[in-house]
Amino acid sequence: MTEMRAALPRYEDAVRRFRIEDEIARLHGDPASGINAYVECCGRYTGENRLALRAISAGGGLREFSFDDLADMSGRVGNMLKALGVRPGDVVAGMLPRIPELVALILGAWRVGAVYQPLFTAFGPKAIEHRLSYSKAKLVVTNPANRGKLDELENHPRIATVLGAGDTLPEGDIDFRATIAAASPDCEPVMRKGSDLFMMMSTSGTTGHPKGVPVPLRALLAFGAYMRDAIGLRPDDIFWNIADPGWAYGLYYAITGPLQLGIATTFYEGAFNANSTYDIIERLGVTSLAGSPTAYRLLMAEGPEAALRVKGKLRVVSSAGEPLNPEVIRWFDAHLAAPIHDHYGQTENGMMVNNHHGLAHIVRAGSAGFAMPGYRMVVLDEAGNELGPNQPGVLAVDIANSPLRWFDGYHQAETPAISGGYYRTGDTVEYEPDGSVSFIGRADDVITSAGYRIGPFDVESALIEHPAVNEAAVVGVPDPQRTEIVKAFVVLAPAYEGSEALAEELAQHVKKRLSAHSYPREVEFVAELPKTPSGKIQRFLLRKAEVEKRKG
Repeated sequence: MTEMRAALPRYEDAVRRFRIEDEIARLHGDPASGINAYVECCGRYTGENRLALRAISAGGGLREFSFDDLADMSGRVGNMLKALGVRPGDVVAGMLPRIPELVALILGAWRVGAVYQPLFTAFGPKAIEHRLSYSKAKLVVTNPANRGKLDELENHPRIATVLGAGDTLPEGDIDFRATIAAASPDCEPVMRKGSDLFMMMSTSGTTGHPKGVPVPLRALLAFGAYMRDAIGLRPDDIFWNIADPGWAYGLYYAITGPLQLGIATTFYEGAFNANSTYDIIERLGVTSLAGSPTAYRLLMAEGPEAALRVKGKLRVVSSAGEPLNPEVIRWFDAHLAAPIHDHYGQTENGMMVNNHHGLAHIVRAGSAGFAMPGYRMVVLDEAGNELGPNQPGVLAVDIANSPLRWFDGYHQAETPAISGGYYRTGDTVEYEPDGSVSFIGRADDVITSAGYRIGPFDVESALIEHPAVNEAAVVGVPDPQRTEIVKAFVVLAPAYEGSEALAEELAQHVKKRLSAHSYPREVEFVAELPKTPSGKIQRFLLRKAEVEKRKG
């Protein structure tokens, strides 16, 4: 399936005309002389009675907040943070569901020049502890459903809890709602430089713990460009990005991006399912939807009849997190009458290669698209040479010729992916003759399941904590719903025997220690693991055997 859109700016023209000075001019502030993320995403739009947030509770109640409302709430949060000793450059962490207080916390932290760190609500104590240890967060804001995890940490920062009706404040905690209600909404934004941080993210690798990804304020230039050119967001759109703000795609493009453009975003506190998604699209009149292929496959699984009530309502649909299956594209066209486009990016760089909704170019099913204007993407061989069409290699960013690039390296850690003037993504691709990028596979062992990136090291480490486990190796194996699922190969301690009950016990152990998405859905007990002579586990051999087994 190939599509060409008319009546849009031509992609070639956008690339040719791109000037970083023009992107800076779209900002309210200036990365060189002074900029504040709260001002860019809220303050500049006050006084216009302009809608900023549609928030639907788990029970279905809808509340709407203007930019003025968010300015008031974030000002109170900012004054609370200052009273607690939070200073510009300090980290404030949030472990909250998709509720209005989350947006107020993020904007309030930015307002006083602090750095916001997301903690996914499904994280277990081990995952939380590592992230807080490298960020040195001064405060964690959470809710009663997640508060107990912090008690399992050896050390943790001050805690503020967002209480619900009937909840009791844990001893020593700050009552978030009561404290901000008593605070003044007047809070002068602290101006920072474009090189100063405003987010501290994390990303999983194949070895070691998750690494910190510092996000400087100049990344706002790239976030805004993605919303404009790839999402194709318009002032009259009803926009909903269903990704969780505990992860990059949700924080970058469900909160920061739309608010930066002065366009309202949508929150749904409840868990994802197909029926509630269709309900919200119909109820709000959603015109621009963003999410992962896993979510879209679950919509498909409900069948054409369930989709009928919103057919033709979605103007555009954007997909990210893993390659978009061509069958999803065809199904959305047939049963939702909505163009769904694949977008490619990473926590470290944001989105870099897209089938752009806002620019006219050929869209080929199965292709990741074209480099976003402001990035020059190349395909490299092992020696670092740039390759031509139909030659597989590693996708990389040409640093000197990518003015929107903002990632300079991991937090207090080496970044071997940056060398020779390039940032190597670790993903294997090839260029097509028309200049589009086709995804082939990952060059590392990171598992992509339901749009989440899962590092095997974390899961293996959690497994080994269990007394029954001597050794463990974790790989991703093909799954029609989730792209991949986590499978663990376990060598047991001598006193234990493998059983279905023990396999379930190990899975639940990991689920409790890490998160609900990263536990092994399959556990196989083995006598030994394949290793190199130096003792490194050869996960690729396990993965290859599983792929072959499933083909048979």
